[in-house]
Amino acid sequence: MGVGEEGHGSSTAGGIRRRGCTLSKDDFLPEESFKSWGNYVNALSNTPARLYDRVVTRSDEQEEMDAKARSVNQMKRSLNWWDLMWFGLGALVGAGIFVLTGLEARTDAGPAVVLAYVISGVSAMLAVFCYTEFAVEIPVAGGSFAYLRVELGDFVAFIAAGNILLEYVIGSAAMARSWTSYFATLCGRQPDDFRIVVNSLAEGYNRLDLIAIGVCFIISIIACNSTKASSRINYIASVVHVLILLFIIVAGLIHADTKNFTPFMPFGPRGVFKASAVLFFAYTGFDAVSTMAEETKNPARDIPIGLVGSVLLTTVLYCALASVLCLMQSYKNIDVNAPFSVAFEAVGLGWGKYVVAAGALKGMTSVLLVNCVGQARYLTHISRTHMMPPWFSYVNAKSGTPANATIFMMTSSALLALFTSLDILSNLLSISTLFIFILVALALLVRRYYVSNVTTKENRNKLLAFLALIVASSIGTATIWGVTDDWKGYCVTLPIWFLATAGISILVPKARSPKVWGVPLVPWIPSASIAINFFLLASMDKDSFIRFAVWTVFLLVYYVLLGLHASYDTAKELEKNAEWGKVEGGNASSLTNAGDTKSEPVASSK
Repeated sequence: MGVGEEGHGSSTAGGIRRRGCTLSKDDFLPEESFKSWGNYVNALSNTPARLYDRVVTRSDEQEEMDAKARSVNQMKRSLNWWDLMWFGLGALVGAGIFVLTGLEARTDAGPAVVLAYVISGVSAMLAVFCYTEFAVEIPVAGGSFAYLRVELGDFVAFIAAGNILLEYVIGSAAMARSWTSYFATLCGRQPDDFRIVVNSLAEGYNRLDLIAIGVCFIISIIACNSTKASSRINYIASVVHVLILLFIIVAGLIHADTKNFTPFMPFGPRGVFKASAVLFFAYTGFDAVSTMAEETKNPARDIPIGLVGSVLLTTVLYCALASVLCLMQSYKNIDVNAPFSVAFEAVGLGWGKYVVAAGALKGMTSVLLVNCVGQARYLTHISRTHMMPPWFSYVNAKSGTPANATIFMMTSSALLALFTSLDILSNLLSISTLFIFILVALALLVRRYYVSNVTTKENRNKLLAFLALIVASSIGTATIWGVTDDWKGYCVTLPIWFLATAGISILVPKARSPKVWGVPLVPWIPSASIAINFFLLASMDKDSFIRFAVWTVFLLVYYVLLGLHASYDTAKELEKNAEWGKVEGGNASSLTNAGDTKSEPVASSK
């Protein structure tokens, strides 16, 4: 169904047809519920029953693996741990380090911003462990969507994935606008010199950024061409970036003054933790690497090394850069908008601002590329389930990349980047990433301690009770942090969290062990990830929660009107085909004609 693809055939079991892209209704809504208005009205009348079915029904690992057949062509397994590590560095070491470090050192942490990076790095590493186990055992393009679908069900997975897709689109748009700003710095010009001002449009939407459009267009071409080619470009760019960062570190240390480290913690521990909540988002992006598991040669080896290694290296770089900044200047004099540029000028190295601008420009390019690759794979796997139109699941036969999804996602980012100013975009970012990390940690605990027809009802109820206590105590701790300085409340919430986690460890037997690579110290690490991510949520601004609520309502409306019925029809049709295969003695020829070779039901109610 990609542009230019040829071939004819009957409809697949999932509704995907092997033919060229005509952009017809059947390319987007091929399911039985949308064949006629009568069918659609009947489907709407059955919404409560269908919604209940999708909420309580969970996928299984084999279904997620078999879903790859619905993309017509397979993604190419061309990546190794080295590629994944550099993809991780490209996704993580972006422009944030050049802005957030100065802001938090000046306003919240002082030189102790180094500790804030360590704290946020630890919280990111806890989430990385959870992602890694899932990515090794379910190596598909869906990332957290696939993991949540297996353990928490279709409905939770869709709401979570819908939010992270919006985060990707907004993040890419913001990065594209910033790209123009840093490019202007390199040219010795102001950012608005490269934008078209349209006075008839509202303020904040009236500076049209054509350069941002061009950058998004070029990035999408690279991502559509080849994942391996994208990896090589990202690798070369990331090596250059690391060299620039090392130059900044060395040059900064030469002009360091240890007196600037005194006082080390001028705003106290609260300031450090507040800064860590903001700086955590300098670590977001590694989840995009997990979506490349389907294209990894040896997931069991490559994913743990690539994911964990990139986050460790990033933490070291962040701490080194933060230390250099605070050694070059007193935290009181750090500029919040261009901290490193001003710091270099303050020590007599004014030309250094161009090095900083080049480093930031390269960092944003890498983040845009990795975001483009990751967000397309999220959308691809979601559309394989038909929660989104199956047109997006198509994988190009020649390049082995999800071309339709890539172009759609980057076009959405480009349109936002064209009109919307950076400050408006930045207010829309934040909460989704932490929300996803919490759900993935919960899903890992469910995965280890609950298996249908294995875990007893008594042990299931114990698990649910302890999970509820972990979540409630984590929310309580975060609330206390957000509204008061009184530490007495922690004497209640923290022991509850500890006892609930210990209760799972002691009183609930494990129902499953990891096949290849597993998170150590379960349930403590995923439980700690839940607590820390809720803690960081307490520092989020009101606009983030409003955006999260509004977008979630939109997702619910879409799901009830379209996604629910499309995915329900697809699941039931595949279940029926699987039953036919069993009746015929395991012969799944009825599925072969549909381009799907699976012989187990799509979704097993666990």
